[in-house]
Amino acid sequence: MGGPKMKPANFSKYLTEYLEHYLPELKNASENTLATYSDTFCYFLTYCQDVESVKIEKMSVSDLDAGLVERYLQWMETNQRNSISTRNNRLATIHSFVRYLQPREPKFLLNFQQILAIPTKKAPQKTVQPLSKESVGILLRQPDTSTLKGRRDATVLCVLYDTAARVSELCGLRIEDVRFENPPHIRITGKGMKVRTVPILPETAKNLKSYLIETHRLKPECYHMPLFLNRDGEAFTRSGIRYILNKYVRMAHEVDGSIPESLNPHRMRHTKAMHLYEAVDDLVDVRDFLGHSDIKTTSIYARSSLAKKKLAMEKISDSPVPELASWQQNKNTLEWLKNFGRKK
Repeated sequence: MGGPKMKPANFSKYLTEYLEHYLPELKNASENTLATYSDTFCYFLTYCQDVESVKIEKMSVSDLDAGLVERYLQWMETNQRNSISTRNNRLATIHSFVRYLQPREPKFLLNFQQILAIPTKKAPQKTVQPLSKESVGILLRQPDTSTLKGRRDATVLCVLYDTAARVSELCGLRIEDVRFENPPHIRITGKGMKVRTVPILPETAKNLKSYLIETHRLKPECYHMPLFLNRDGEAFTRSGIRYILNKYVRMAHEVDGSIPESLNPHRMRHTKAMHLYEAVDDLVDVRDFLGHSDIKTTSIYARSSLAKKKLAMEKISDSPVPELASWQQNKNTLEWLKNFGRKK
């Protein structure tokens, strides 16, 4: 007589295939998306291990059920004080993985369907107040442009505002994405690897060109390099950009108390969007500039030309972007998830 059948410890196997092959190869997921998804499962598996006393190395997809996911989501809100937005994002990632599992483990279809039936929560709508053009101007003038670091930081802030880029998009920019010919513009790779081209103001273009000349990187052999480098000579991380932004936001607050003491980079994106809309009164142009997709409206099919977007830029009077002064010359699943997609 045989003993009781052991459950196959296949959770790690499927998760590895999902993150290493399915998402990047079949779904064309970006590095930022892969990092976000791996973080989600790192948090989820840490909860399973520490709170549910699940041995991760022996975890099977049969252990993944609606009860476990709902307890995790409740724990996130109650114990971790995570926002509803974070809760919904983590749930969306789990839903995506479950959809991947369905055709591969159909005997657990009921479990999977019950997980997919867990709804997102509606978060109260927050009114995000944009900065005025005057406040943006004060902020952009805070870096000490007598130093290389200050000039770099000033250029980072100018590009962040001028392009309305998401912070992850800014981190991913490379020198080859910038064009200085008239009109100067930057190619941005956004969510879903969608590429859009946005014009930049002449002041921003001049600041960028000067920064690249001073760092000896305005040459073809450097075009593959990150546009902005940190002190270690590597691309900025999202936290690095947030640090730079809030360093100067605090300084700007000392100058003008109406400027908040801290700022999320997304608020700079929102600010530029509002300035554009006030100038052109055309949501289609603004949506295209930001790289938004909205299947509920027919305006998704309208794509502004670069020239049209440049005209929208030119209608913004009194640009807050300053021209800078002249430049002087797998050990285990958790460990694997923590390192997944990170540059060594």
